[in-house]
Amino acid sequence: MKKNIFLVLFIVGFFTNVFAQQKHFFSLSKNDFLLDGKPFQVISGEMHPARIPKQYWRHRIQMAKAMGCNTVAVYIFWNYHESSPGVFDFATESRNIAEFIRICQQEKMWVLLRPGPYVCAEWDFGGLPSYLLKIPDIKIRCMDDRYMAAVTRYVNRLSKEVAPLQCSNGGPILMVQIENEYGSYANDKKYLQALKKLWLQNGINVPFYTADGPTAFMLDAGHIKGAAIGLDSGTGDGDFEQAMKNDPDVPSFSSETYPGWLTHWKEKWAKTDTADILKELSYLLEHKKSFNLYVVHGGTNFGFNAGANAFSPTQFQPDITSYDYDAPINELGQPTPKYFAIRNLISKYVSYKIPDLPAQTQVIEIPAFTVSPFTTIWKQLPKPITSPQPKPMEAFNQKSGFIVYSTKLIGHKSGKLTITEPHDYAMVFLNGKLVDTVFRDGGKWTVEIPKSEEKDPQLDILVESMGHINFAQYMIDRKGITDRVTLNGMTLMDWKIFPMQMDEKFIAGLKPTYPEGNHDGIFFKGDFELNEIGDTYLDLSNFQKGVVWVNGHNLGRYWNTGPQYHLYCPVNFLKKGKNEVIVFDLHLQQSTTIQGVKTLE
Repeated sequence: MKKNIFLVLFIVGFFTNVFAQQKHFFSLSKNDFLLDGKPFQVISGEMHPARIPKQYWRHRIQMAKAMGCNTVAVYIFWNYHESSPGVFDFATESRNIAEFIRICQQEKMWVLLRPGPYVCAEWDFGGLPSYLLKIPDIKIRCMDDRYMAAVTRYVNRLSKEVAPLQCSNGGPILMVQIENEYGSYANDKKYLQALKKLWLQNGINVPFYTADGPTAFMLDAGHIKGAAIGLDSGTGDGDFEQAMKNDPDVPSFSSETYPGWLTHWKEKWAKTDTADILKELSYLLEHKKSFNLYVVHGGTNFGFNAGANAFSPTQFQPDITSYDYDAPINELGQPTPKYFAIRNLISKYVSYKIPDLPAQTQVIEIPAFTVSPFTTIWKQLPKPITSPQPKPMEAFNQKSGFIVYSTKLIGHKSGKLTITEPHDYAMVFLNGKLVDTVFRDGGKWTVEIPKSEEKDPQLDILVESMGHINFAQYMIDRKGITDRVTLNGMTLMDWKIFPMQMDEKFIAGLKPTYPEGNHDGIFFKGDFELNEIGDTYLDLSNFQKGVVWVNGHNLGRYWNTGPQYHLYCPVNFLKKGKNEVIVFDLHLQQSTTIQGVKTLE
């Protein structure tokens, strides 16, 4: 009996000791990060689980490790996990954030957690849920009670996923960021302190950090005492001296060092000079400064998740679908020349062995296949909602997609039609025929309506959302028609409104109704056969503007303004045998072809 008791005690003691050994203590000294009391240099590469197909999570983490990183920085997009109030999803598609973090630990990588609630990241609304915009006078990123109630619900729920994964509990999470680049937006210190308190109440006990531009006013507005100082970015002595002036009792690091950059529609591909990033990294490595590469691997803004920038009331710069970012690991997960240059540099400074690269994923080409018109948006309109004046998408609990506004012209029948404001791309129809298009950028929102033989001509306006603004002061960015429509100064009333989210259920339910004459706003359908599957890009260069679905999966937006004409289609969207493609194009009217290619450009 005594032997059995001793055996039980031994087993319990053994596993308790093993578990205790797995726990770590991460702390801040004045100048260094300390892991279990010893200086630790964070060499981090950032990637976002929501932008990466789940089956590639491990591969991308292994790629970062094989470049020399010892840490992965992770943005969490609130609106990807809570699209409607109180309905959370941490299980489907690429949403199991706890699993991603556990894979990091399995690959012996530490984690910097960047949970927002606001993250920017060129993601729709900077990660904030668009349901907030249903509240007419909502104020975000501050102590607005309605905003904070939603934030509290989010932090309470997210903490259940991530609190057990802190290094203090045996997980890989070393630090948690509070908000993001807040000094570029506002100066509500009560808000930042409230966020910190909320995380503490939910069991977050690892150190916190903030991230701001390395200028005095940004650090003053965006930093809270006692948190480590992240610099976006820290490139030299002056930046780190500025951080020390702001808070001399904590270490600072380059929380976003940029090996690449973002690209908007209508721009050339953003390309960064490898020599410049190597120079910055050499400084950081030589001075033993911790840093995070934003991003080591970008991934893809699948669906309607790409965001937009605006730095004036009439400016609008929507982001492309690809988040390749000219990163060291490209959108396909492949190493670039920049990757090997950084890998070689890091290897000269670190004491640990950098592993070999993992095997690369298969990339395929698909021979050209034809897609043909099979219905139009006008044959798929839902039951209308009546309203005296237009209302934006968010008023109807619509997150993204398209919306149609229809009315009769009574009084003025022709002349100058002004949409105030079209968010973001509008097509104006008179009696079913396209009159003109309006793109939000630039503030030119007036078109000429021609005379008509109809007694009361029908006006239809089809509006596409191209992503909620994700940065700076113009983030309150409702979609559709946000105020009114006037004709020669007369406000047009009595509207029928047709919200069209165009989610997977909608696409699956499309019924053929074509041919029926020339139209704008056509759905095309086609299919192709595969004997083997792999990653590919669909070449949409024959199309004009729209969205494409493969086997029901939304690949994202395309636009013939460029620079992106190829949309990434990962292997998990494909299947052996027959594959179906549906394209919604705003302007194309004839059958055309698509092919699968191996490169983004």
